[in-house]
Amino acid sequence: MLSSVAQTVARHLLDVQAVRLRPADPFTWSSGWKSPIYCDNRVTLAYPQVRTYIKQALADVVREQFPDVQVIAGVATAGIPQGALVADALDLPYCYVRPEPKKHGMGNQIEGRLDNQQKVVVVEDLISTGGSSLKVVEALRQAGAEVIGMIAIFTYGFTIADDNFNQAGVKLVCLSQYDTLVQEAQTLHYIPVDALESLADWRKNPADWGK
Repeated sequence: MLSSVAQTVARHLLDVQAVRLRPADPFTWSSGWKSPIYCDNRVTLAYPQVRTYIKQALADVVREQFPDVQVIAGVATAGIPQGALVADALDLPYCYVRPEPKKHGMGNQIEGRLDNQQKVVVVEDLISTGGSSLKVVEALRQAGAEVIGMIAIFTYGFTIADDNFNQAGVKLVCLSQYDTLVQEAQTLHYIPVDALESLADWRKNPADWGK
């Protein structure tokens, strides 16, 4: 089932240009990495049919993989709307988590209500190395929550992300991934065949690609 979902999500991301592939004219990420791909899943929120499909697919993953969930938590900022949509679909309590506590007001890092020892599933829009997402997991654990898993729309599939999630003891389930996206992009003639090698090389060594 997930394979079919992965293909459909990849196609949706390409159709609404939430993902752009430019092997010949790379993007520059905030980390300084050169990249042939740029993913902004917030674009999907503007398309009701795509938004609804992703919401239902994420909710299905929670039902199947994390049936004991008690609270949905979104990762600020891009995971906030996705998390709220999933919580609504599942009729569950919802909160969201900032990268760090506010420096004014109540100084909250977790917005909403979260009781001690509640079982939480975290919703993220995109997984690269997993570093920022796992900081949210740590904040929830420090608040007394039991994080039973994380779900996301898309992952680049970096080995470092797998290592980080394994080390943190967090089960990660993503709707779609880089390899599927590239395959769909080729099927849709979104990229030329001669760009495939460059795209594959980037995934193997993103930090040094394009230098």
